[in-house]
Amino acid sequence: MKRIRRQLFTGIVSLGVASAVALMAHAQFSRVLPNYAYLTGWLLFAVMVTLAAYNVWKKLPFLPLGNSENWLQFHIYAGFFTVVLFLIHVNFRVPTGGFEGTLAWLYVLVTGSGMVGLVLSRVLPRRLSTRGGEVIYEKIPALRHALQQSAEALALGEGTPSPAIAEFYGRKLAGFFSGPRSFWRHLLESRQPLNAVMVELEDLRRYLNDPERATLEKLAHLVRQKDGLDYHHAVQTTLKLWLFIHLPLTYSLMIFSLLHLVLVFAFSGGAR
Repeated sequence: MKRIRRQLFTGIVSLGVASAVALMAHAQFSRVLPNYAYLTGWLLFAVMVTLAAYNVWKKLPFLPLGNSENWLQFHIYAGFFTVVLFLIHVNFRVPTGGFEGTLAWLYVLVTGSGMVGLVLSRVLPRRLSTRGGEVIYEKIPALRHALQQSAEALALGEGTPSPAIAEFYGRKLAGFFSGPRSFWRHLLESRQPLNAVMVELEDLRRYLNDPERATLEKLAHLVRQKDGLDYHHAVQTTLKLWLFIHLPLTYSLMIFSLLHLVLVFAFSGGAR
């Protein structure tokens, strides 16, 4: 906890100091320094390239570039710092023109999706740790299939099948075990779907004999496991979908930024 607080304090102070220096420099030099817009543009682009390189670096862990956690902290606060640099570069005005407007919107979308990702990466992993520990995402389909087979064996094929349990399974649980369920409910931390199934299982229990009740209890345990697996699927899928949004937007922003540089230098002759 102390380490997290220290990281937060260091990051906020560093961001505040860097932003204050950038704003003071803007106030002092924006009207007097030749080619000031080029300077701020190159600075913004350099920071953006560094931020985009973070994802590449994560895929090349053998490179001696330091601690991953430190790079993540830098990525977060440097990302916030680009907001200040962007506002300075556009001189605190809304960009006009089709290309500049598109570039500005791409920046806003990348920054916004980055902020959403920051919240998700802080909240969702903590929630996963409270629901059965780590589950490898790629193994979820196989684990789901194993639970389905176990449930079918209990309800339909193991020992002497109970007609009541078999009927209930076909009516209520076959679809439940066949694939992921209640995606949005799990994201909203709602246990209503699971509670509804458990209530129906308890109602059925009253009409069963002792051996059937033992089977039903095993089936209820599998239902809880399946619900936990669906929870992991919903949360981990959300994290992966966020990456599929943030990364393409990031690369699109970098491409448009490069085109912006080419156009600026082509039509103005560059910084002279």
